[in-house]
Amino acid sequence: MILRINGEDREAPALATVADLARWLELPGFGSAVELNGQVVRKATYADSPLREGDRLEVVKLVGGG
Repeated sequence: MILRINGEDREAPALATVADLARWLELPGFGSAVELNGQVVRKATYADSPLREGDRLEVVKLVGGG
């Protein structure tokens, strides 16, 4: 499956949902966000948010520092 993640086409395994994507990308349980085709996906709905070939995703991780 080809997904556009942060502006780059990436070959991903057969991911069914945003929850699968989060595990594949090893996103932390908090401090990260996923946007799917221009819409922010709430973490509570990751498992109910299907992925399709060609979807556009923006994935961000918060970075602390000071």
